[in-house]
Amino acid sequence: MFRYVIVYKPWGVLCATRDRHGRRTLTSLGIPRTLNSAGRLDLDSEGLVLSTDDGQLIHRLTHPRYHHSKTYLALVLGKPTSTVLKQLRAGVQIKLGTTLPAAVEALRVPPALPLFPQPLPAPEKTTWLRLVLYEGLNRQIKRMTAAVGHPTVRLVRIAIGPLSLPHDLAPGQWRDLTVTERQILLLAAKVQSPKSKV
Repeated sequence: MFRYVIVYKPWGVLCATRDRHGRRTLTSLGIPRTLNSAGRLDLDSEGLVLSTDDGQLIHRLTHPRYHHSKTYLALVLGKPTSTVLKQLRAGVQIKLGTTLPAAVEALRVPPALPLFPQPLPAPEKTTWLRLVLYEGLNRQIKRMTAAVGHPTVRLVRIAIGPLSLPHDLAPGQWRDLTVTERQILLLAAKVQSPKSKV
């Protein structure tokens, strides 16, 4: 019986069960050590993390061959032009190679997000982007936006496939997926679901 947990990983917490340097991990939030993350977020990123002991689902969601979408909100320095947005959509050259085409749009209104624990540039000096990626290269969004001259200063993952970050989940909070959420996620990942813990 597998367990599926949705987490709002806060800034400054590692996507790991332990850390030899004593930094905060998902386990410090109370998440069982038996659960592993289906795709990690960097220490200085935040947002949706799915933790589970379902190895097949983790493989399906993280292996590049399956191209499952992951949606992010990125606060970047400056005001990207339409040309820059087209570059990001088409794929840009980064240290790890050329990125796959992605859906990218500049938001006219800042998203409703929890307060950030670190100082940020003035709003008039930044732009919020919404990006949907179909691959998961290391620090990909930060590398992409830096490559086009607009470094990311805050990054929030808000969805993995059809699973979205709940609006009532605060940073550091987590809960088990509902039956409906689990069924939709497993169907999207094309994973047969055995009896699961609710």
